[in-house]
Amino acid sequence: MELIEVGKNTYYLDNPTNIGIYKANDNGVYLIDTGNDKDAGRKILKIIEEQGWHILGIINTHSNADHIGGNKIIQDRTNSPIFGYNIEKAITEFPILEPSFLYGAYPFKDLQNKFLLAKESHVTSIQDNLPEGLEYFSLKGHFFDMIGIKTSDNIYFLGDSLFSEETINKYHIFFIYNVKEYLNTLDYLSTLKGDLFIPSHAPATKDITSLITLNRNKINEICDTILKLCKNPLTFEELLTNIFNTYNLAMNLNQYYLIGSTIKAYLSYLYDENKLVFEFKDNKMYWKTNK
Repeated sequence: MELIEVGKNTYYLDNPTNIGIYKANDNGVYLIDTGNDKDAGRKILKIIEEQGWHILGIINTHSNADHIGGNKIIQDRTNSPIFGYNIEKAITEFPILEPSFLYGAYPFKDLQNKFLLAKESHVTSIQDNLPEGLEYFSLKGHFFDMIGIKTSDNIYFLGDSLFSEETINKYHIFFIYNVKEYLNTLDYLSTLKGDLFIPSHAPATKDITSLITLNRNKINEICDTILKLCKNPLTFEELLTNIFNTYNLAMNLNQYYLIGSTIKAYLSYLYDENKLVFEFKDNKMYWKTNK
């Protein structure tokens, strides 16, 4: 983790999941997300201590385990409040909901790993509780009720609303809960005027225009790929296998459920847009292009 100052009161920790820091007074700071596990939490605490700061609170952009993984150890050691929004607040308090959502039932033990299941922490609603100098705004699509944070330095923390060129070129499919809302969020992001934008999984940048286009183009490509594959009716499992093969992805437990859930989000979107239909045959559900 490298501490980078980007404004009078705004910093971030350059990390696989970028972590925001907002200095609210001479030595009191708010964190924006806490990384993926207790080790990330320990590193954050060490850096904060080295600066002579103390943590006033934690703001979670959303409840994925790689954003709330350091919550518990930091809260236990500092007694700092944690702020979350709507459904994200509930999942952060009851993180078993994330692997349960992905699996569709109580998750078997292999799914209860640190990448999908964080430790519980106590969360307060963010509404009316943000300190002066910070604003939150909706960034739906990637997850249920994800938010972004704008600081008084006109710097935007964007959560997982944009993925990096490297991630997109390597993995092609990034996790999405609601494709239509994700596309709406991309439209919204194109209206923002900021001095710096910090996505959670992409380098900080002064201009997000090309990144917005890259993310939107990849979503459109995935939609087209699914429609082409479904010209002949496919079960979900057949479609998922074809997607993995098309993009040369390696199947493992986490990817099966994360990408599988994302492909279901695409199916919902394409069905609601009347581009796909489904049918049952021989007690199997098939998806096919709506001709």
